[in-house]
Amino acid sequence: MSLLETVTFICPYCGERVEVVVDCSIGFQKYVEDCHVCCQPINLAVSVNHEGEPSIEARQEDE
Repeated sequence: MSLLETVTFICPYCGERVEVVVDCSIGFQKYVEDCHVCCQPINLAVSVNHEGEPSIEARQEDE
């Protein structure tokens, strides 16, 4: 396990795959990342389980 992991998710606006780098030393974090394809703001909720594996939930800004 690395402290920085690349996680892929689907943009809730345009449906394209987007990659972000996640800091796995933080158990839970929320932030906004712009889609690299359509430039829409995406609300991200990132959590890291006990094994250090990150998961990401991506939502539109108005959800």
